[in-house]
Parts: sequence; C-alpha cells; structure tokens
Amino acid sequence: MSSKSRNIAIIGLGYVGLPIVVEFAKTRKVTAFDIDSSRICELKNCNDKICEIQAKDLKTANLHFTSNPSELEHADFYIVTVPTPVNKAKQPDLNCLIKASELIGKNLKKQNIVVYESTVYPGATEEICIPILEQFSNLKHEADFFVGYSPERINPGDKEHTFKNTCKIVAAQNPCTLSIISDIYSSVVTGGIHEVSSIKVAEAAKAIENTQRDINIALVNELAIIFQKLNIDTSEVLAAACTKWNFLPFKPGLVGGHCVGVDPYYLAYKAHAIGINPDVILSGRRVNDEMGKYIAEQTTKKIIELGLHTKEITVAILGLTFKENCRDIRNTKVIDIIEELNSRGIKNIVHDPIADAEKTKSEYGVNLCSWEDISSAKVVVLAVAHKFYLNHVAKNILNKTLRPRLIIDVKSVLDLKVLKQSDLIIWQL
Repeated sequence: MSSKSRNIAIIGLGYVGLPIVVEFAKTRKVTAFDIDSSRICELKNCNDKICEIQAKDLKTANLHFTSNPSELEHADFYIVTVPTPVNKAKQPDLNCLIKASELIGKNLKKQNIVVYESTVYPGATEEICIPILEQFSNLKHEADFFVGYSPERINPGDKEHTFKNTCKIVAAQNPCTLSIISDIYSSVVTGGIHEVSSIKVAEAAKAIENTQRDINIALVNELAIIFQKLNIDTSEVLAAACTKWNFLPFKPGLVGGHCVGVDPYYLAYKAHAIGINPDVILSGRRVNDEMGKYIAEQTTKKIIELGLHTKEITVAILGLTFKENCRDIRNTKVIDIIEELNSRGIKNIVHDPIADAEKTKSEYGVNLCSWEDISSAKVVVLAVAHKFYLNHVAKNILNKTLRPRLIIDVKSVLDLKVLKQSDLIIWQL
C-alpha cells in the first residue's frame, strides 16, 4: 500500500497525540482515539481543556473522534502517543503502552504498520510491544505486519517549536517500512525527517535528549546551592559565564513534567538491567528531585530570620503547573515545596491562573485559591513564572494591594531594580 492511501489512527489524545492528529487531519481523514470518553466528548465540541489546540483548528480538521475500539478496524497505520510515566519507585510504568498495544493487536490486519511515539528505554518496542501485537492479532511481525518508532518531541505550551516544524526521527525494522513511515510523516512535517538504522537507536536518541538537559540543569542547581552559601548572585554569575561563546545557558529551577523529570529514569532502568550503574544520570536526578525541599528549607530559614513565627503566617505559593504558561500538572515539583512546608507546620495557600482546579484537587489534594486570597500573605513563593505573575506581582506590590515581607523568586524572574522601592526581602535561586 502506498503512503497516500494509508488510513491513519492515532491512539492517545493528550499533549502529544492531539497536535499530531490535527496536523494530519489537514490533509486526510484521521481517526482520533482515546479511552477517556469525556476527553472525546470535549474534543467533539471543539474544546481542548489542555489548551494546546484552538477551537477553530478542531472545527476545520477532518477528524473522527472516538473511544470505541471497534471503530479502529478500518485503520492500517497506527500512531501510538500514550503516556509512559514512572511509578512511585521511579521505575518505568508501561501500563498505558501495554493496553494500547493490546487494543491495536485486536484490530491489526495484514500489511498494517504500527508506529510508537511514546518515550521508552532502548529495546522496549521490540521486547514489550511487538510480542503483545503478535499475541492479540495472531499475526507475525515482519511477515504480516510491521513496526516503527518515531520519538515524540512535543514541548507542551511551546507555540514556536511545534510538531510540524521540528525534525522527526524515524526508524523501522526494514527499509520498505521505513520508507512508508518517512513518506507519511514528511507529508505534514516541514522540519525534516531523520532516518536512523534501528528502532533502538531512535529510542535511545529520545532518552538522551531529556537526560542531557536534566544533567545540565542539575549542575546549575548544585552551583546555585554553592553560590548561595558563598553569598554570590547566581544569575549574575551565569550571565557573566554566558559571555563565552561555548557556555551553555542553562538556569536553575524545578525540574518536573512528563519528559525531563521522567525520561532519565527509563535510561537508568535499562542500564541497571544490563549491569551498568548510571552514576551521572542518577546523580543529576537526585539533585533535581531535592530542589523543592531545598527551596522550602530556604523559605523557612528566611521566615525565621525576619522574626516571623512559622505557626502564625501563611505562605502564598504562586504557580503549580510543572512549567510556565502550560496547564500540565503532571509530575510538578511545586508539590514538593508544598509538602515540605506542610511537614514543618507552615500553612500555605496555592494559586495558579491556568491549572485545572478539579485535576489539582484529585491529583494532589490541593485546593487552588483566588488571586484576592493572597493579598494578606506575608510570604510569597513565586514557583512558576507564568506571564500572569510577571505582569501582576511587581505591579501589585508597588501599588500595595500585595504586601508581603518576603518573596522567594524560584526562577529569578523579578526585576530587583523595580522592587527596590519596597521594603521586602527577595530571595532568588
């Protein structure tokens, strides 16, 4: 079958799947599947609650949304974009990937192609997914059906680096399948196609993209802790170092989310499985996983230095999502600050202008407060640099509607020159 005649079905309509679905649906009819019937209902009504796709794009896309597995029977080219998180023990949780493979296996026919985009450790597609496809389809891969891998590179909330304009890595088990996969993706991706020799190479490339970033952020986080002890401004040090052409401009901060805070554990898991101890990878993870606790400790220290009583004040935490200007609360490290303050008996309230209040409550047991509720807080932790806060915090401090004694500026985004008129203390990471 030619690439143009393929009927595409995409499994999983979250931050990764939905942008891909919409892009393909500009040129052909696409089946968009998710097991969450409420998600399907909202998308049919042209409402994307995670705010990645606009209503007008959903209205004009040639899409068939469904949560009914039987409606996948006409598909012959599957793209799998389900989440692959880690469990509480920091081990890979492949449950969604396994269920998706079972679902596809039940609908799989001869000459079908399945492409996995979900992040996994090198070898997982061939060791875990393909045997499931064979078991549930009673077909043999390479003889009856074919499998490829094309790691997702979606950056939630990023409107500049999109699925369409970002280079796509593609891999398959044979040249013919690779050619078809490349043709199908190149029909919508303008950022270029990069073919690699094996599925394992593509899986490994994805794993190290975020592992490299994680380690670099861990380095500057550790440097920030050192410079804090030395009473040196970390931001000024980094700005000075950046004047050299080959210095990498990473900044300290919380490292959460579904990619950078998770993918290194997948690579570490595979390393342990083959008898290698990934010291550098896990060292970076330990540093970044401890940053929420460190920020809470510094907040407590500053509260005491100001002569405030920890049992009598309320700390207002601004921002709960894992990154700025994005609604995604998965694996947010702001919760570590909240829990550490709670363990110290320090009352706190949490505000976020874009997080989903229901999901926040069900996932973390946190009730989001209104902006007006934080007006009397003596301590403010600016945890996430949403545009809303960049526009509101300094303005409200200067016009006295927000009058804290202490601000913990986690991302070092506040302009100290503007706030020098006030008598508050500002601590920056």
